[in-house]
Amino acid sequence: MGDSVGLITDGRFSGGSYGRVVGHVAPEAAVGGTIALVKEGDIITIDANARLLRLEVSDEEIAKRRVDWKAPEPRYTKGILAKYAKLVSSSSLCAVTD
Repeated sequence: MGDSVGLITDGRFSGGSYGRVVGHVAPEAAVGGTIALVKEGDIITIDANARLLRLEVSDEEIAKRRVDWKAPEPRYTKGILAKYAKLVSSSSLCAVTD
């Protein structure tokens, strides 16, 4: 499906990806970025030439989804992964841990 489907993620992916891919979307879903508001069946426009990534949903619907959004519970509450999740910055800031 690489010729007809795009991959959009706020994470990272391997160099073996095929087709249109958009990574490091910020702000991330975990902090309530627009990527967290995408639902099954939504249309997303990817225009690489215009450097555009747009969720084709009305502003009113996005506002409603944002009000209903709740931060996910941490997957890890102790150990190194919990520490990392608590301290890491956005991928737009190089995901550093200060």
